[in-house]
Amino acid sequence: MDLPLLEDLPSPEGKSVLLRVDFNVPITDGRIDDDLRIRAALPTIEWLLERGARVTACSHLGRPKGKPDERFSMAPVRRRLAELAPGVELMENLRFDPGEEANDPAFVDRLVEGQDLYVDDAFGAAHRSHASVVGPPARLPCAAGRVLAREVEVLDGLLHGAAHPFVAVLGGSKVSDKLGTIQTLLDHVDTLIVGGGMCFTFLAAQGHSVGGSLLEEHQIDNCRQLLASGRRILIPSDITALSPGGAFGPGKAPTGEVRAFGVDLPDGWLGLDIGPGSAAAFADEIAGARTVLWNGPMGVFEDSRFSAGTRAVAEAVADCPGFTVIGGGDSASAIAGFGLADRIDFMSTGGGASLEFIEQGDLPGLKALREGKRG
Repeated sequence: MDLPLLEDLPSPEGKSVLLRVDFNVPITDGRIDDDLRIRAALPTIEWLLERGARVTACSHLGRPKGKPDERFSMAPVRRRLAELAPGVELMENLRFDPGEEANDPAFVDRLVEGQDLYVDDAFGAAHRSHASVVGPPARLPCAAGRVLAREVEVLDGLLHGAAHPFVAVLGGSKVSDKLGTIQTLLDHVDTLIVGGGMCFTFLAAQGHSVGGSLLEEHQIDNCRQLLASGRRILIPSDITALSPGGAFGPGKAPTGEVRAFGVDLPDGWLGLDIGPGSAAAFADEIAGARTVLWNGPMGVFEDSRFSAGTRAVAEAVADCPGFTVIGGGDSASAIAGFGLADRIDFMSTGGGASLEFIEQGDLPGLKALREGKRG
């Protein structure tokens, strides 16, 4: 995409570099649960430090809604960064200031004050037109860091050079969140597999009863048109469901009866995972692929009663001899939780950004870098 890279920067020796990173890591009781995003930024940080730069990193963390909130303090991240990259400064949470999400020029002024160069390595935020993402490239010589550049290389390759058969697996809750992505992918893939909560709107479009499962009635016509498009779309042939009134999910004591059905559920039953037959069929399709993209779990995998479908897909992707890509988000969490991350060719750091890039072919942060200042 003709992004400026680190090598395109003026010499960073003796220069101050503002580095936008994605350190939006999970934190529980002040302790980092997974520091993958911090470690992912190290190649860019080390490149700059080795060339004599002074690096100041900046990131958002959570959703503090434009004001300081101790729950989202960068202090735990700052401590871990000091261990991994001594000497690198880290600003406080960008979203503590309302100017970040509002893309306020005055906030951009404060960010770039005293800085000589700007590097964006936060692919997970590249779909946001926020001050720290789109503002500095217009003020400072800029470049993409290693994480961002590799993300674009891989995802752009899926759209313009994927080996076939190309299989995309989409899950998650809502069709409305991924409709544009689905429409784009159907122009590129050989098979689209649909699971998760979004599958029930597709099943309803075929006239099946979905019980009390998640359903977007306003998307039924869109799903019906997609199914009638002549493209190869696989949806579940059986469902694992929970009886009416049953409890599920993190932090809840599991209650209720779990039962496997075909594609028609009784009133009140909640479909919370694909069934074993669907899991086997999806795994078989993945096994024959030369390229696989997976974004979104097949069910409520955090509850062990409804994790089998997601695990089957995760294992199939890990076993696939083709080029495999996990599109961030819950799929990445699932792969990591099942201990399969080291068997995936590429793990995206940005769920929402990955989907938007696939749908649009570009992102605000990328456009800002292409149009930004050069040395």
